[in-house]
Amino acid sequence: MTAAPPFGEEWVVLLDVQGRPIGSAPKAEVHHGNTPLHLAFSCWVVDERGRTLLTQRSAAKRTWPGAWTNSFCGHPAPGERIEDAVHRRARDELGTTVTEPVTVLPDFRYRAVMDDGTVENEICPVHVARLLYRPDPNPAEVGDLRWVSYAELPAAVADDSSSYSPWMREQLDALLAVGWTPSAG
Repeated sequence: MTAAPPFGEEWVVLLDVQGRPIGSAPKAEVHHGNTPLHLAFSCWVVDERGRTLLTQRSAAKRTWPGAWTNSFCGHPAPGERIEDAVHRRARDELGTTVTEPVTVLPDFRYRAVMDDGTVENEICPVHVARLLYRPDPNPAEVGDLRWVSYAELPAAVADDSSSYSPWMREQLDALLAVGWTPSAG
């Protein structure tokens, strides 16, 4: 792996096709038309009423600005446990803390291409957690947020799929395929 990144610069873990770490690179340099496979994660925040917290990506985001998506996502830094990265990004994006995340889709992987040719190419384990405090979103990360009934989400996404991030749509399909519900985890 590459030496430790400069303080304050976000780096991602690069992966080979089997998902093994092969190096690292600055996050600002990996999302382009030939994005290398790298490690990420997604987290779905749920509540006791069967709802999930959706966030609208800030207009300033490099990939899928303005799209509605699962609660938050991120990239573990080199040497950082994914669970620790989930807690870090909950603070950074939502301004809150979450319960210990539960992995629900450990092998989720996707590749998506934006209209401008920018590619997302990630192995992205999917986690679920609950909020411990009311969110105070970072406007550089989150444009808006809303609680949505998980049971009603598939129909909402089907009615207007272009409003949602491609990874969220694929994760929702995978969650439905394995029978996951907010009460399950």
